Amino acid sequence: MSENTNDSANPVLTFEGKKYLINELSNDIKESIKGLQIAETQLRMYEDTLKLISISRNSLANQLKEKLKNIK
Repeated sequence: MSENTNDSANPVLTFEGKKYLINELSNDIKESIKGLQIAETQLRMYEDTLKLISISRNSLANQLKEKLKNIK
C-alpha cells in the first residue's frame, strides 16, 4: 500500500496495483486505510526495536567472551 500525495487536494491510494482517489472512498474505507498505516508504522518501530536488542545482545555476548577469556 502506498499513498501518492503529489496533489494534496486529490491524494491517491495505490493498493494491489490499483489506484483509488482517497477523497472518493467511503469513511469506512478511509478508517481502514488509517488503521493499516498505523499498523505499518508500529511494525517498523518494533522491527527497529528488535534490531537494537539484537545489537545489544551481541555486544553483551562479546563482553562476556572477553571477560571469560582468562578463566580456565
